[in-house]
Amino acid sequence: MPKEKKVKISSRDVFGACPPFERPIVELERTILEMRARHEGGADLSAEIEKAEKKLVKEIRKVYQNLTPWQRVQVARHPLRPYTLDYVNYLMKDFFEIRGDRYFSDDRAVVTGPALFRGWKVCVVGHQKGRDTKENLVRTFGSAHPEGYRKALRVMRLAERFSLPIVSFVDTPGAYPGIGAEERGQAEAIAYSLKGMSELEVPIVVVVIGEGGSGGALGIGLGDHVIVMENAYYSVISPEGCAAILWKDHSRAAEAAESLHLTSYELLKLGVIDEVVKEPLGGAHRDFETVADELGHAIDRALRRLSKLTPKKLTDRRYQKFRAMGVFSELNSRPEPGVNLKT
Repeated sequence: MPKEKKVKISSRDVFGACPPFERPIVELERTILEMRARHEGGADLSAEIEKAEKKLVKEIRKVYQNLTPWQRVQVARHPLRPYTLDYVNYLMKDFFEIRGDRYFSDDRAVVTGPALFRGWKVCVVGHQKGRDTKENLVRTFGSAHPEGYRKALRVMRLAERFSLPIVSFVDTPGAYPGIGAEERGQAEAIAYSLKGMSELEVPIVVVVIGEGGSGGALGIGLGDHVIVMENAYYSVISPEGCAAILWKDHSRAAEAAESLHLTSYELLKLGVIDEVVKEPLGGAHRDFETVADELGHAIDRALRRLSKLTPKKLTDRRYQKFRAMGVFSELNSRPEPGVNLKT
């Protein structure tokens, strides 16, 4: 029987920020880290550490094999979850960030530029959150302004000129909701980005790595192949927003998450996305290298397949892909000849 792989433990204390259902796991991790420190200091705690590690694996498996949609949303927001630049720095080389939309300013919530990926010359686009309060204020928690979408489209059009495929990383709670953003044309910027992406004659691979919140996510999410990480979500609205609108009660977010069908496997079943990348035991934040390698393989496969298509075929398929979403069957309102509706 193969030896069970150890769960990696972060030294960063996230007890106060982790989801409530993860707190028993984090407490166990704290205990193991303390025992390891004492063991390195000379105390022989190898047996106790091994026992605690086995208990940790069992606890993680028990929790993560039965996640509800609301819990998956909380995992997607985990403070240790990998962000766009984590994947870019691991999977790609020579990334060169391009700044500014050439209309107003540079939006730090969106990063974009050329890079090398497994022999491919690509253009990277992605939402970027911060790791602490200071960085999150600079990056507005991954919520893009109009200039972020305009910058992204500017660089994607540049990529088209050089025949570079595009890899887009989506991770946002939604577009920035401030007055300034609305005054500068938030809705127009997203709509124009959607129009522009639909016309690009290069392959576009989209990956939802964390939060896929509403139009803010779709603004850089219109592509030929859409991948969603197992514990990410993609939705027209956040569960809290949905609960507030429908029931005037934020506390019913878990109920809203069930109704929105926002998890990766539900989205795949509905035909909204094309692929789900499985995450290691305990989520992407517990074994980044493994999940990044899996994602790299998925992106590479998609690029190989899409690169064989002509520009015309790419844009036609892209149009049909998004045009088919939300299709439903209708009963003919006119009865067939000879059919008596009263019987």
